[in-house]
Amino acid sequence: MKFAIVVNVSRETALDLARTLGLWFEERGIAYVFETQSAEKLQIAQSIPIEELSRHCDVFISLGGDGTLLFTSHFAATKPVIGINVGYLGFLTEFTQSEMFGAIEKVLNGTYSIHNRLQLEASVPVNNEIQRFKALNDVVIEKGTYPRIPTFVIKLDGELLSSYRADGIIIATSTGSTAYSMSAGGPIIAPKSSVFVITPICPHMLTVRPIVISDDKVIEVSVDAPDGEFPLNCDGHFGKFLAPREVVIVKKSAELINLVANESRNYCEILRTKLLWGREHNCGL
Repeated sequence: MKFAIVVNVSRETALDLARTLGLWFEERGIAYVFETQSAEKLQIAQSIPIEELSRHCDVFISLGGDGTLLFTSHFAATKPVIGINVGYLGFLTEFTQSEMFGAIEKVLNGTYSIHNRLQLEASVPVNNEIQRFKALNDVVIEKGTYPRIPTFVIKLDGELLSSYRADGIIIATSTGSTAYSMSAGGPIIAPKSSVFVITPICPHMLTVRPIVISDDKVIEVSVDAPDGEFPLNCDGHFGKFLAPREVVIVKKSAELINLVANESRNYCEILRTKLLWGREHNCGL
């Protein structure tokens, strides 16, 4: 079994943890490799570009926050991903730093379990070809630098849902419901729910609310504006600029993300600890 390690190189804590992990693997004769950017920061000669890691490795380890895990999952394909939280909230990263070695040993022993997470696929026709983007959390179309409030036209299975005058539209999975969608007023959805949520960003109509839909729906989004370029972002990474009335199709991806589960935690506990539900806390007043 060979492990691929991806590190948030902007965090010194993650780099220190990566050095410790490398020594731990070497002491036990376990095969591992860092992706190229991580290896360069750690001054390690041997590495593999992240685009090629899934062909050479059996398991991925993400050392960072949720953003690092999202980045890692895009290249892991269907390989298991162990998320070690070296960030802040950590909704997706299942394990703390102190739990890292225990999680790896479970994988080595074959006694681990997996959380299967649904992905979105956004597709846009470009020069007689279809350009596709994957997202574990969300697909977002925004106004960008457009100086006025554009209108976002949304169809479900070819039928018009509505036209939203807003700063943007978020289409999130249940996994991504606690990310950008939540900060824009969307609902929190249990991770294995077979639904998507469409959340408008700063809508210009008081009656507009987020809507939860079945994940078998095909969503079409276009921007009704006389001019401008509108960024399409997937999991916080820029995909392309959409032209006015250019259609992006968003649907359930055929590929699942496989996250190694922390069996000592449950989702309700995560909500209580990460969002401070039911806890008195000093607000500084």
